[in-house]
Formats: sequence, structure tokens, C-alpha cells
Amino acid sequence: MVINDYNGLQNPVPPGGGMNNNNNNAFGQLPKDVAMEAIPASIRRADLFCTFLSSIVNYLRSRLRNAEVVTKETPLRFIHDLRKTTAIEEKPLKFAYTRLNSLLRTLEITDLNEYTPLSLVADFATLLATYPKGFVCIIEPFSTQIENFRDSVLQLSCMDASIAIKHVFERFRTVVITSGTLSPLDYYPKVLGMKGRVCVEESFTMSVTRTPICPMVVTRGSDNSQISSAYNKRGDPSVIYNYGKLLSDMCKIVPDGMVCFFTSYAFMEKVILKWNEQRVLEEVQKNKLIFIETKDVVETTLALQNFKKACDCGRGAVFFSIARGKVAEGIDFDRQYGRCVIMFGIPFQYTKSHSLESRMEFLREKHPKITQSYYLTFDALRQTSQCVGRVVRSKTDYGLVLFADARYNSKDKRDKLPKWVSKFLDPSHLNLTTDNAVALSRQFLSKSSQPLTKEELENALLTQEQIENLGKTLKPLNLRKHKGIFNWAEPNDDWIDLSEYGGSNTDDGDGTGRNNVDDENPYEGIKVFTFK
Repeated sequence: MVINDYNGLQNPVPPGGGMNNNNNNAFGQLPKDVAMEAIPASIRRADLFCTFLSSIVNYLRSRLRNAEVVTKETPLRFIHDLRKTTAIEEKPLKFAYTRLNSLLRTLEITDLNEYTPLSLVADFATLLATYPKGFVCIIEPFSTQIENFRDSVLQLSCMDASIAIKHVFERFRTVVITSGTLSPLDYYPKVLGMKGRVCVEESFTMSVTRTPICPMVVTRGSDNSQISSAYNKRGDPSVIYNYGKLLSDMCKIVPDGMVCFFTSYAFMEKVILKWNEQRVLEEVQKNKLIFIETKDVVETTLALQNFKKACDCGRGAVFFSIARGKVAEGIDFDRQYGRCVIMFGIPFQYTKSHSLESRMEFLREKHPKITQSYYLTFDALRQTSQCVGRVVRSKTDYGLVLFADARYNSKDKRDKLPKWVSKFLDPSHLNLTTDNAVALSRQFLSKSSQPLTKEELENALLTQEQIENLGKTLKPLNLRKHKGIFNWAEPNDDWIDLSEYGGSNTDDGDGTGRNNVDDENPYEGIKVFTFK
């Protein structure tokens, strides 16, 4: 078996070979020069590869144990020190991920979870050697939560978002990016490396017969004091009490399920402990059961299952989650599971994070027009949009959205929310107190809970005629006026034969040697558009 494995490694690696047979490596698709190369002879034999991995693990352990201050290094600098210490060359590092995958398959290992730490080391080595730019290695010797407590962490942080999607742009001529949270859209072409490419934007509004969501900005508590999760206010007992009062009042009027998002685990734990002292949780449990997201995946999965059971049986439940956690990114709270979402604060990143500092240095160098304030606000509101999007998942869905932080009242923050949220944010729903929000919520729920009629359901969907009319309103794009997508001067594979679309490929005397478009009606019959 091992002999067959060794012989197979002398042949080129299948493109994109990795731990899974899905043509992806740990980060994306392997570059062609790596994917089509043979495994280096120094790690083909299983015993040599194990020694190779052992050397890397010992080196990483030594770096973490001896670190006394935070260090930031480029991948090239890190590899240079690794080579000087262990004599490991750069090339074998690129194949660590693929070689480990091959070895585990050869040994017919079924429980891959047992080898997750080793897989992380192989992932780290491959990414380190594959991407010399756009990444930074950060070693933090002490915990960020407990002062002077040694808890060394090594992270390979990606600074350049274009790396992940670069192979998509190289492989496909036209890429359509669609999402309900791509807002503001002008940021994405910059960071995704779309400079010099044709970039067309089009926004499509939701076709609804009823208002599906009722967003509100709650800035003051029932005692008229300002509420906010800002660093200098999050520990204020009145803020925590008013947050609890808002939650308990909403639990009395909202049926079935509610989801509450906090800015961090530390903030959530602090608030829950204080609510327990203030007997807020006792009030909440009179109407709904309480479930909490933890850092343990198994515990969180079990909590979600029981949360849905409580909603299904009519008991009702509230789920406490984290804005940047797993629940906020991929779990749907559709129908009765999410009749209300409460955002307790704005999920800004920790500004003293070394990873964030490195990212800001990269943005200042590559994209000087993107300021730190703009990026932090954009990132926080993008996370907010992800959380809010958990509540409406179909045409018949409806729910409340409460932004419980005075800073959401700022126009700068609201402008960065997706249009499908901001279009329903009525001016009268800004700068509300807790009592105002409860009264408006009661009115919205009484109307939205009525069943949709057959006529309303039909009107909620676009007809064929409406779709055709929508297509006619989109302006055609003259690609000749743009640079970076086609080489008009020289015929090549990018030249599109337009004869079948009513165009002509004859020379029109404009110096290009051919007539690719009708100048009066460019690209007749073809319309290029994307979504935002």
C-alpha cells in the first residue's frame, strides 16, 4: 500500500488536490504551478514526511514558548527563520497539505477529527509558502482577556481579500456577485481586485404585498436614559437594565422565537450575569425559554435544536447569540423561529486587535482612500446586516428588527445598511424609547400575523411580463468604452463573435480590424448587468 502511495506521488498532483476531493485546498484553489507539480522527493516517503511535520511542529512550539512580545512577520520572513532553524526548504512546505491528505487516504484513516491539529499545521505551512504576499504571521504571547496570563497564539491572517476570489476571475470571463448584504457596493470592487474590469451595478427591490420587516432604532430606555454598547457605556448599570427591560417587554408581546445578538462573548456574559442579579432573566422565563450560543459547537447545536422544539410546541424561546459567531453567519430563523431580532449594540471589531492593525496598514498601503473609520463602520454594519437577515427568509416571512443602540440613529450608520432594510426604516421609527418600540411592535405584529390571501401571494411574485419589462429598462453596456476586459486591438480568445447576435465582424475602418459592435446600438440583444 505504501509503495503504491510512493509511486503515485511521483506523478503530478491533480489540480486543486487537497484534504477533500472538491478541488479546493485550505484557502481556495491551489495555483496551477503547484497543482501540476510532483511531490518533492524529500517528503514522498511517509517516514520522511512525518519527520518533516515533526520539525515544523517543534519549531512552532519553540516560537510560541520563547515569545515575549507581539511579533508580526511576513510569510517570507517567517519561512526564512524556519529554514535557518530547521533547514526546511520552501518548496516542500507548499505540498504539506496535499501530502498529508495522501497519507491519510493511504492509511485509510476514518476518524479525521483526531488529526485536525496536524491538518492545521499542514494548512499553515501550505498557505505560508503559497502566498508570500497578502498574509501576515502574528504571534501573541499573552491573553487579550486576562492581563499577564500566558496564552500564546500564532495566527496567519489574510490581509488581501482578492486572493480568495482571484482564481474565479481568472477562470471566468463574466462573474455575477449577488447578495442581500453587499452594502455599500462601491467597497467590494476595490478590495476584490476588480480594478480595470467592467463593473456594472444593479439593485433589485423585493416584490412584496405587505411590509415584511419593521426595523426600529431604540436609543433610550424606559427611564429616558441613552442606551449604547460603546466601550465607555456598556458597563453602566442603567444601560444593562434598560436592555433587560426591552427584552422582557418584547418577550411578552412577540410570539414563538426571538433572537438577540450581542457584540462579543465577554459582553454577553457580563450582561447575562447582571440580568440574573436584576431578576430580568426570571421575568423573561415567564414567557420564553432561554438558550445561549457558546464557543462549543456541540453545545450550540443542541441549544438550537431545543430552541426550535420550544418554538414548535408553542412555549416560545429566546436565543442569545454573537454577531460574529457561527449562528449569525449560517443559521436561518425563518417563520416562527425568528419573529424578532434585537441587536444589542454595534458589532465593531476590537480596535486594539493586532490582526486589525495589520489589516489597516495593508489598506492604507493598497487602498489609501479607504480610511480606518470607514472600514470599521462598514465591517460592523455588514455584520449587523448578516444578523438581521436571519429573520426574513421567504415571501411570507415577517419579523421585527430592533437596533438597540443610540449610534444606529446616525445617518452615517443607517446609510450602510442594505436597501431592503433601509427602505422599511420609517423616519418615525428613529430615536425611540423602549416603550415606543413595544407599542409599534404590537401594532406591526397584529397586522402581519394575519394570513395572506391568494391574491396577495400572487402579487408577491413577479410575472413573466414584469420580468421582460424589467429587462427592457436596463441600459445596454458598450464594452468598447471600458478598459481591461477585452483587447480590442488584437484578435484573441476574448473576441466574441457577435454575428449570431445581429452584430458584424467586418472591418469598420476604426483601426481595430473588425466591427465588433453596432456603434448606434452597441451589443444589440445583449445586456450585461450584476446585482447589488
